[in-house]
Amino acid sequence: MELLIATILSAQCTDIMVNKVTENLFKKYKKSEDYASANLIEFEKEIHSCGFYHNKAKNIINSAKIINEKYKGKIPATMEELISLPGVARKTANIVLGNAFGIAAGIPVDTHVRRLSQRLGLTKENDPEKIEKNLMILIPKPEWLKFSYLLIEHGRNICKAKKPRCEICPLQKFCFYFNTLF
Repeated sequence: MELLIATILSAQCTDIMVNKVTENLFKKYKKSEDYASANLIEFEKEIHSCGFYHNKAKNIINSAKIINEKYKGKIPATMEELISLPGVARKTANIVLGNAFGIAAGIPVDTHVRRLSQRLGLTKENDPEKIEKNLMILIPKPEWLKFSYLLIEHGRNICKAKKPRCEICPLQKFCFYFNTLF
């Protein structure tokens, strides 16, 4: 449940802020029942720092209610079931399935994965689902989740959005972006 909540909160928010907010949140709310019975106004205040707090609060509480009623308090373990929950799209579902259940259903595509996939010439798509489909063809299934995390780390540390550090990048010779610049 914590992974699902943190991933929902992470949309358009830094990991640092999510970690700060969830530190107190996870002490107060232990189970899906706790989230399902949360006061919406109070919950919005608790997650306000993560941005888009109206929608995130409503989605988390409603997802928790569905998890309680339909899944008896257990997080569902299929893509179809997860994406039926409010506030859960493929990225969140892939993260939960991969990390909580060890199921490689797809490749989580966040802003880093999208940017690097395009810069490396792995896709020309902009839509996360289309990018995911392109990557799933190129990357062996056992590597899907690890690949996503490697791109995220590379994007945070080297291939930054505004000032990519191409001069130190170990992927220069494979990089479409680098090779069109220099």
